[in-house]
Amino acid sequence: MNELTGARELSGRPVVTLGGDVVAQVKDTVFDGPAGQVTGFTLSGRGLLAGPLRRSLPWASVHALGRHAVMIRGAEVLAERSAVVARREAAHGRLVGARVLTDEGTEIGVVLDVVVEAGTSGRVVGFRLDARESLVTGSRRRRRQVFVPRGETLAVSGRALVVPADAVRFVADDLAGFAARVAAFQALGKPAAGGVERGPLP
Repeated sequence: MNELTGARELSGRPVVTLGGDVVAQVKDTVFDGPAGQVTGFTLSGRGLLAGPLRRSLPWASVHALGRHAVMIRGAEVLAERSAVVARREAAHGRLVGARVLTDEGTEIGVVLDVVVEAGTSGRVVGFRLDARESLVTGSRRRRRQVFVPRGETLAVSGRALVVPADAVRFVADDLAGFAARVAAFQALGKPAAGGVERGPLP
């Protein structure tokens, strides 16, 4: 599995051509919930005072999502903003801040961030949660942050996100150890709840 990164960490990451030109920076990550996939990025100009651009970056035009930059072949691959932000994908806050329930009806926390696989897949592999006490057994603290894998499909309805109940057995405390937990969870091969709606990442 490629290196994992939080979607919030992508905000501000430079968009660089293979020729070495920095053409923009990532503003927001747009996510297709049912597919469990990044569909692209909205962009802003370079620098702290730069505003949003009218162009966006569809995932199909990403050469690689790296640790320090999003690589593209050239500036000509940028598309109209509507190519990435369309329909319900434009509504902010649909995932971050959503309650997380298992498919058995247990609330396990609230989404703080979405975890994406780097490289060329754009695959969403899990979530960083503000976990409920029921998810973190033996903890003296009432809540803490953990990483939980998602299923093969994802259900997002209103302000709730549904993951398979088996996912809670593969929780990790940090991103470094999360890749192995995701691989173990995926080895189960069990389907999750069906996807019903799309949502972007802030």
